[in-house]
Amino acid sequence: MIRRLALLALLLAPLPAAAEDSDIAAVRARAPTDELVYFVLPDRFENGDAKNDKGGLKGDRLATGYDPSAKGFYHGGDLAGLTKRLDYIAGLGASAIWFAPVFKNKPVQGPKGDESAGYHGYWVTDFTQVDPHFGTNAEFKAFVDAAHKRGMKVYMDIITNHTADVIRYAEGEAEGYKYRSLADYPYSRRGGVSGAPINPGFAGEHDASAENWAKLTDPDFAYTPVVPKGEEKVKVPAWLNDPIHYHNRGNSDWVGESSLYGDFAGLDDLATESPKVVQGFVDIYGRWIDEFGIDGFRIDTAKHVNPEFWQAFVPAMQARAKAKGIPNFHIFGEVYIDAVDPGGLAWHTHAAGLPAVLDFAFARATIDAVSGTKGTADFARLFDGDLLYKGGANAALELPTFLGNHDMGRFAMFVKQANPGASEAELLARVKLGHSMLLALRGVPVIYYGDEQGFVSDGNDQLAREDMFASQVAVYNDNDLIGSDATTAAANFDTGHPLYRHIAELAAVRRASPALSRGATKLRAFSEKPGLFALSRFDPDSGRETVVAFNTSAEPVTANIAIDMKSAGFTALHGECPAAPAAPGSLPLSLPAFGTIICQASE
Repeated sequence: MIRRLALLALLLAPLPAAAEDSDIAAVRARAPTDELVYFVLPDRFENGDAKNDKGGLKGDRLATGYDPSAKGFYHGGDLAGLTKRLDYIAGLGASAIWFAPVFKNKPVQGPKGDESAGYHGYWVTDFTQVDPHFGTNAEFKAFVDAAHKRGMKVYMDIITNHTADVIRYAEGEAEGYKYRSLADYPYSRRGGVSGAPINPGFAGEHDASAENWAKLTDPDFAYTPVVPKGEEKVKVPAWLNDPIHYHNRGNSDWVGESSLYGDFAGLDDLATESPKVVQGFVDIYGRWIDEFGIDGFRIDTAKHVNPEFWQAFVPAMQARAKAKGIPNFHIFGEVYIDAVDPGGLAWHTHAAGLPAVLDFAFARATIDAVSGTKGTADFARLFDGDLLYKGGANAALELPTFLGNHDMGRFAMFVKQANPGASEAELLARVKLGHSMLLALRGVPVIYYGDEQGFVSDGNDQLAREDMFASQVAVYNDNDLIGSDATTAAANFDTGHPLYRHIAELAAVRRASPALSRGATKLRAFSEKPGLFALSRFDPDSGRETVVAFNTSAEPVTANIAIDMKSAGFTALHGECPAAPAAPGSLPLSLPAFGTIICQASE
């Protein structure tokens, strides 16, 4: 017991003071697998400078985008606030911070009566500067430098699929700008196959040569794009203002061809097959690497961009980062597949050359297992599928894993919805279990801001984007937070919250264990029903075994599992572990309801 307490004290000790002045080269030398990522929407985290709340704009909320009482408008969070709270994030154990886009956005868009603001950052007009609601480029540089001094990496959320909704169409409004296909509206005719010939000599979008794209001069092949008066030069760089660089085919229906060529919920869909667009985004995002020394990109809507774009863009960004002295630039794409479908995710690492993708399959398997709606057999499919990624199981170690996010909703919400009669104690135990899985299983763990404070959310999208600082949004403030009597009506930066402490403890365990961050996985026990889920992970250098086991059921479980014959004794890193096997190759386990144990074999 004394030995275990000493080990726990070591793991929970704060990072050494030297981390405050961490050498940037040491930070950049860390592999992506060694990170614990904290994902945050700057507008919803902390308001460090009230002077920028309206982004320098004048008028009501439809002009400024600012209304802290409305879930779909700016609330005032900014880069100054993020910088102010970096110690809070670091104290959780996070070693990297990923934030929603901070580029200048169209303040407000949407049909009359259903407007909302670009607080989330995905409606970009100017890709070269920080949105004034969040601060300035100088403040962004200060934030990056402050994070690096704490030994933390900075990941930007980037978009190449679309810009803000600026381009309108002269026809089709009555039909909601229904998608118009390549077959019915070819590039060679104006407004359909019977229209006047246009774009002579253009060989189609699959010929990526500059000579071919120079022959596409008329964008009126499907709809007639129109730029509203006053917005002709709103986009930066200037080439983005020309409709010829967009698909202009109407709204995507998310199936087949339209998934690549359609407007994403009305947003202007870029013709990413064009060499001008490819080089344009290489220049845009290369500059953010050159000038600010960021450490990685999360790529929004990656599956809605043609694979050839990524085949050119990713190597260019990696080369740009290496030239800046950033050898482990982490790039991961959003491929939203809400299913345990590793093949669907892995396809994009081969066809598109994406180094990694967000592991939606992990999220689905964990939500179902921890909620009790399924057993743990899906994890077998999940880990068997690791071989499908380009680079195999080692590449799967770099997949960012997560439990919930700003689009799909919060993990605690899924748990609560599946267990409407559960007590507060049971909900807390289940949510802790999910975070134990996140931090002990393979992949790069991503914590969604607020989850460590028991945020629940009432749904997805805007309903899952609560404020960490004192909120004025009624639909947020009536939520019953898990593990706390607090509400979002007051600031929630409680480092004593049971979920904050639980994540911090397991982050320390992970940080001290190469087996958990970079080790191979061997499944030991799983079932179609809730219950024991056990596996071994192996130190990539020494081969030493670490046994990780979870109980996803509401009753205690006791069972023997197979282990490495060489593992003769164990030290508990988390939970109550047996000191020795029952026999060589067999370890007796006892876990409480929703319990977790992490047991490291003796050297």
